[in-house]
Amino acid sequence: MGLFRGLVVALLCFNVLVGFVFGIGVNWGTQDTHAIPPASVVKMIKDNGIQKVKLFEADYNILNALSKSGLQVMVGIPNEMLYGLANSVAAAENWVSKNISSHVSNGVDIRYAAVGNEPLLSTFNGSFLTTLFPALKNIQSALIKAGLSNQVKVTIPLNADVYDSGTSIKPSDGDFRADTKDLMLNIVQFLSDNGAAFTVNIYPFISLYNDPSFPVDYAFFDGYSSPINDNGKIYQNVFDANHDTLVWALAKNGFGNLSIIVGEIGWPTDGDQNANLQLAQRFNQGFMTRIKNNLGTPMRPGPVDAYLFSLVDEDSKSIQPGNFERHWGLFYFDGTPKYQLSLGTANALVGASGVKYLAKKWCVLSPSANLDDPEVPLSVSYACANADCTSLGYGTSCGNLDIRGNISYAFNSYYQIHDQLDTACRFPNLSTVTTSDPSTGDCKFRIMIEPSEYSSSSVNGRTGALGKPLCLILVVLLYAFL
Repeated sequence: MGLFRGLVVALLCFNVLVGFVFGIGVNWGTQDTHAIPPASVVKMIKDNGIQKVKLFEADYNILNALSKSGLQVMVGIPNEMLYGLANSVAAAENWVSKNISSHVSNGVDIRYAAVGNEPLLSTFNGSFLTTLFPALKNIQSALIKAGLSNQVKVTIPLNADVYDSGTSIKPSDGDFRADTKDLMLNIVQFLSDNGAAFTVNIYPFISLYNDPSFPVDYAFFDGYSSPINDNGKIYQNVFDANHDTLVWALAKNGFGNLSIIVGEIGWPTDGDQNANLQLAQRFNQGFMTRIKNNLGTPMRPGPVDAYLFSLVDEDSKSIQPGNFERHWGLFYFDGTPKYQLSLGTANALVGASGVKYLAKKWCVLSPSANLDDPEVPLSVSYACANADCTSLGYGTSCGNLDIRGNISYAFNSYYQIHDQLDTACRFPNLSTVTTSDPSTGDCKFRIMIEPSEYSSSSVNGRTGALGKPLCLILVVLLYAFL
């Protein structure tokens, strides 16, 4: 009885928490070959009524553009830095001085230092088990030394796989994953002791992607015919159920009043049969309606502190999880809105202004090219390995192209990413430059934006991030048409 009373009191205490500002935020990723200038992105963010920004690393130019913007900022620390920060207090102090203190002094409203990015993801096979907590503690110590620990809180963006309900579908059966539970309890205790929040990334799309039998309507917010009844709490969507599984995991371990931040939530628009504009609009608008109405979840009604994932598409992001990884943006790579979405102050997304494009020309398969030429599969494979062909394949926006269209798309992607250089459209006896737009229906052959000092072109460091497995898939697709 004493434990039960403690749980109830802890859960009720959540409603009187103060000090955490709620409102919609957005993840600003930078794994793109051609970046919109940061000042333009900041303007776009503000034009859309977004209040907060989550960064995956401390990019100087971005942080400088956020100075005096009125936007609250979460600054990320990449996983590869955890070892150094865990083993050196001086390294942590140097990171805070360079990436937090200097920018706070310059008018950047930094609220969180995010230590790692989903570092306990099961696919990492425990790579960061021994360094995560020491790194967290050292960053906190550095913030205290810098006199910033009251303004800037530490947190760790964690994947929702750090907790589960076992074989049950009820959130009330939730607890932390057994193999990392001891570590999680140490982390949660530390966050609680320092007035910080638990950050979790929740992806209903991944539930659908990983399980073909997953009920589609349960991934969205507009009703489900077979809701889950968990001791009187009704769950009509997987977000609520997932979120409240965490609430129960925290409560069972004595932390029922710990604040929760949804660090990433969204829906991709391409690269998979369930990744399209219609479903993304349905999901994100459903989520935003709940945000604006402060609906919360059955266990935690009220405002939800959340960051949409993501702001713009990133064409050099790893596709190891799936081809959809490059298509999470609310906006295309050039800041063009993808669909109708109300984020609060406006009824439609407001795109980036002042974006400059390369010339209106495309690299395509020459009409005289012979499809039996042995250079065809080699050229397509090379193009896709060094560009972005994730819009090709079954169920994608360009899935209805014929073989010549597939080849042309691959060539043009390579050509645009390499800034329309003449040498980027010289696939032997196969390619030609045209001024006639080869786009058809939903399949867009896009023109790249002009490179800027903020861009990271594929020829100077991004090639490794461009996913090579897709080449093999595309070669198979090519021969399926023969």
